Amino acid sequence: MTKTFVLVHGVWHGGWCWSRLADQLRTRGHRVTAPTQTGLGERAHLLTADITIETFVEDIVRHLDCEDLKDVILVGHSFGGIPITGVADRVPERIGKLVYLDAIMLSSGETWFDLLPEDMAADRRALAESSSGGLSLPPAPPESFGVTRPEDAAFLAPRLTPHPFRTFTTALDLRNPVGNGLPAHYIQCTDPPYRPARVALERAIGFGWPVSQIATGHDAMVTEPEALADLLEEIA
Repeated sequence: MTKTFVLVHGVWHGGWCWSRLADQLRTRGHRVTAPTQTGLGERAHLLTADITIETFVEDIVRHLDCEDLKDVILVGHSFGGIPITGVADRVPERIGKLVYLDAIMLSSGETWFDLLPEDMAADRRALAESSSGGLSLPPAPPESFGVTRPEDAAFLAPRLTPHPFRTFTTALDLRNPVGNGLPAHYIQCTDPPYRPARVALERAIGFGWPVSQIATGHDAMVTEPEALADLLEEIA
């Protein structure tokens, strides 16, 4: 059965990072879109200090509205788990299922930095300040996402762009519980595990959501697109 997948990227990435997975899903007959968040990827020229987590939520809400997408499988990778939670709160009628791919998950009123150890948050603030006056956080190397094959690193490295810093420090505002009652599924990347996603995995388990695992690094859509496509079809 044909499904509609909307793929939401994480920190430093853009819609481009889904190209291998999107090709797999489209070959199987599915509809796929992969919007890029404001200030990143091909929209990096729009980077400003005004971009907050609400901007990212609005990006995806408007994408769903303008494309008139319904019953979508909304997939959030890494930091992309935060905006998909906001989108589920705003337009649940357009969503068939939420999929958190090794993703971060916030409750209402939380920021991403609230979940980080204080020393890590302080280091990232200092790096943003020294690199851009606090405007953005410069990209981490591909190996920090569990990407070790040279051809995969060569695909990632030149495309990663600085990330709007205020999206880390502004809170997610929800009117409803996380997930808003929609069917949801968590996918954990296990080889190696991605430490920043641990809290979200524990929350998903606590919510009673089904959890699947894929034996690859954090950027599974780059390193194992075929296996991830198989898993998403099974979940959908």
